[in-house]
Amino acid sequence: MENNTLSQRVKSMLKVDFRRMCKSKLFYILLACSLIMPILMTVMMNLMDGSVSVNAQTGLETVMRGPENAWQNIGTLPGGENMGGNEVFMMCNINMMFMAVAIFVCLFISNDFRSGYAKNLFTVRANRGDYVVSKTITGFVCGTLMLMAYFVGSVLGGAIASLSFDLHGLHAGNLVMCMLAKIFLMLVFVSIFVLISVAAKQKAWLSVCGSLGGGMLLFMMVSMITPLNSTFIHVLLCVAGGTMFAFGLGAISKVILKKTSLV
Repeated sequence: MENNTLSQRVKSMLKVDFRRMCKSKLFYILLACSLIMPILMTVMMNLMDGSVSVNAQTGLETVMRGPENAWQNIGTLPGGENMGGNEVFMMCNINMMFMAVAIFVCLFISNDFRSGYAKNLFTVRANRGDYVVSKTITGFVCGTLMLMAYFVGSVLGGAIASLSFDLHGLHAGNLVMCMLAKIFLMLVFVSIFVLISVAAKQKAWLSVCGSLGGGMLLFMMVSMITPLNSTFIHVLLCVAGGTMFAFGLGAISKVILKKTSLV
């Protein structure tokens, strides 16, 4: 029998996984949420601009300040720390996609073990390493598309709410580098989620909880690693980090699949 090379085996696995991803309702739901979320959040906060809330116990009045710049959905602008809505956008911005992709990765992998597809796959033709590589790349592509959808939604939301698109001294190159850095950093999170998912196998609830918990350990660092004023150095660091995590955690995931039961 002819022995297929690593690239041929991975290519075959990717064809199957991409076909399954494109037929998955969850994939399109996540993309739709990534696109709609920044639009709704920006428009609703803009409508609430100037509204006053009163503390019933102290009588203290708080004036709600809406967003002032469309790029607040992506990160904090230089000198824009006191912009309206920053309290919300510092946590609820494009960086949420790093955690949202955990839902796709965990359910995508757990479905393989629940349906018996993974056991049949490993028995018939694919080895564990090919499976881990394919799932990591598939999750990375999904995460990248979610980041791009959120970016488009942020631009549309800013346009609908008539917000400023001023970059406060930055240039378009910084914005491009920021998005590239986030895309390559996505590989770090996906590698973590794949590792936890193959360990949890058919227990989707366990993989989701573990992935969200593990992702939160790095989540607060995302804004520092991929700021709006990112340069080529930030992109290079994210590429290096993503590559190391993919190879390192991928090797651990392969060992876990070899040493543990598939049911």
